[in-house]
Amino acid sequence: MAGRIPQKFLDDLLDRVDIVEVIDRRVKLRKTGKNYSARCPFHEEKTPSFSVNPDKQFYYCFGCGAGGNALGFVMDYENLDFPQAVATLAGSLGLEVPREETRGGAAQAQREDSNKALYTLLEQAARFYQQQLRSHPEAHRAVSYLKQRGLTGRIARDFDLGFAPPGWDNLLQALGQDEHQRKLLLESGMLVQNDAGRTYDRFRDRVVFPIRDQRGRVVAFGGRVLGDDKPKYLNSPETPVFSKGRELYGLYQARQANRKLERALVVEGYMDVIALAQHGISNATATLGTATSQTHLERLYRLTPEVVFCFDGDAAGRKAAVRALEATLPCMEDGRQARFLFLDEGEDPDTLVRKLGEDRFRELVTGATPLETFLFDAAGDGLDTSTLDGRARLSKLALPYIRQLPEGVFRQLMFRALAERTGLTVAELMHLEAPPPPPPAPEPPAEWEQAPDSGQPTPKQRAASDRARAGFSNLAQAAIALLLHQPDMSTRVDPEPLATLEGDDVALLRDLLALLQRRPDSNTAMLLGHWYGTPEGELLGRLAGQERLIPREGIEQQFSDTLAALAQLPQRSQLSAQVDKLKVTNYADMSDAEKQKLRELLKQKQSMDEARNKRKP
Repeated sequence: MAGRIPQKFLDDLLDRVDIVEVIDRRVKLRKTGKNYSARCPFHEEKTPSFSVNPDKQFYYCFGCGAGGNALGFVMDYENLDFPQAVATLAGSLGLEVPREETRGGAAQAQREDSNKALYTLLEQAARFYQQQLRSHPEAHRAVSYLKQRGLTGRIARDFDLGFAPPGWDNLLQALGQDEHQRKLLLESGMLVQNDAGRTYDRFRDRVVFPIRDQRGRVVAFGGRVLGDDKPKYLNSPETPVFSKGRELYGLYQARQANRKLERALVVEGYMDVIALAQHGISNATATLGTATSQTHLERLYRLTPEVVFCFDGDAAGRKAAVRALEATLPCMEDGRQARFLFLDEGEDPDTLVRKLGEDRFRELVTGATPLETFLFDAAGDGLDTSTLDGRARLSKLALPYIRQLPEGVFRQLMFRALAERTGLTVAELMHLEAPPPPPPAPEPPAEWEQAPDSGQPTPKQRAASDRARAGFSNLAQAAIALLLHQPDMSTRVDPEPLATLEGDDVALLRDLLALLQRRPDSNTAMLLGHWYGTPEGELLGRLAGQERLIPREGIEQQFSDTLAALAQLPQRSQLSAQVDKLKVTNYADMSDAEKQKLRELLKQKQSMDEARNKRKP
């Protein structure tokens, strides 16, 4: 039935079902204190780390990070899409699922139907290409290429590899039966229309690699040419269901092979991912023609505590590694790790794993250069740190990167490590003015937007970096975690002080508060349901599972204090910058006005610090 399922029905459904009963019918639960536990159904484990909270109506696995409400569990456990899972839960209560057309609902329903049609069409295209690899008269060329690269039929099947035959309209003829289908083929990027109005297949005479999202749906394709056409590798364009800045090739397969993903290996190409998987290394993934972004990293770190980047050891590889470093720094919360593996010239993961074998390759990954070592090596490249000038320049070059790290133990240790390398104290380093990281080429005008792989930060990227450096994310996430565990606190909160703050996590906190003030009866399960299937939903599920970090007493006071500290961050940041700028000048060289201003700023900063310390539990 067409139309959108009303949000009120979804909220009422989650309010009526008991998550303990829903899960216990599928996975046998055992009472452990106030919660229930079991061995996680989403990854293999010997001791139970899967916990179900009947009060808040959500589940969380401390092993693999899976979490959510009853609806999300049914979707993931039974591999159902959203409407099917709603129908399953509603059927267990004898309810019929209603549909509605609200203001804007028709357009929303049309978009959802259109996306569903795109997913269906892209899956059909994947099956078409797979069939061509088996039966087309020219398929032997693709098969020979894959065999030459050392791939087996089994690994080709596991990654759904296919063949786009030579010719202009093979896919068009197979799937474009009517005008509606041809329109969908264009919208999905599978067809190209030139200026003369001619329509033809995007992928021709190529080995085809379907790209799946985290739910396993085909969202795009990559193709490796077999003839002399350019480019050598071709990806689908951006579409309503595909954003190359968000998706990672092979991540779905890595999650299928490793329910508990201990480590993710980021490589540069499709064939590297597939070759590693064939040799038993099933945790590799690759970006899709773009540099690794902070969005990629946040997605990976929600699934695994460690990311290892694998690059060529040449100048281009080092440059790509620096870009990956810059994207990683704002994500490095305590408990997360990043490493950099540089390969010898002429080697890539594909060739190296064949030469060395699985065990030796794993040893190289385990022994890869830690982030902190690579950061100092990159910042100190070409410097003679045995001289005072070299150490001074190292501090100036390394500080901007360290200041991108979130507040925490790791950030403090990095300041201490830099202090040991320069001979300065941590306090002296903290007071140094930190300019932005130097670009590899002259900085363009602010209004210019550089290409993603140009190596130059765009104004948006610089703004994102500034926001990350300000530390908004951790405080905002702390507030979100507290709110998820006691949603009724929202009725006693004034969200106005948060209105001017920037950052994705602050925006999510504002949205949560707004929703709870509209629907004060919402519980944790309902909140998770509102954002299910989105990156925000993944973050909410992870934060909801951190029950051990929530205080047993004084949660409202801690929530209030966290919001107050969050609201003061812009003022504190501005004040610190003013103090730092004045401290660059020797006190004896200051004018009387500058000395007075510094005393006033320090007094103001001290007052703010004292007020903050009083609020700490």
